[in-house]
Amino acid sequence: MTDAPHTGEADQNTRRAQRLPYCAAATKVIFVLALLRLFAGPMTKDLLEEELLPMPTWEWALCALTPAILIYLARRPENWAALAGERTFLKIALSFYLLYALAFAAFQGVWILWIGVAAGLGGLAGIWYLNRREHAHAR
Repeated sequence: MTDAPHTGEADQNTRRAQRLPYCAAATKVIFVLALLRLFAGPMTKDLLEEELLPMPTWEWALCALTPAILIYLARRPENWAALAGERTFLKIALSFYLLYALAFAAFQGVWILWIGVAAGLGGLAGIWYLNRREHAHAR
């Protein structure tokens, strides 16, 4: 009888570990789409002499949340170890989201991008914390 709750928890951990590669792939696709969205505005101005898309605002903040959500889902040591190959990409994506959001939030006054700044900082802090915890468990 006492094994039943542990079995359900183990099944949930197994299902979460199986979904992590799909979540990582989705994070990559969202990052590529965010970059395309970022450069689409200036590109349309160059090609068509008028800017059809303004610079990203709320969608950039939403995209910045995706790596942070992935890091939160992989917070268990075995799940974090499964993302060993994705960590560099996550750092690059979070840094890019953070820099863009910080620049436009501070200099253009786009207040919604402060969500992107918080997501970038939170995600980078999460990576730092999980890496330290993994290093401490390795000893």
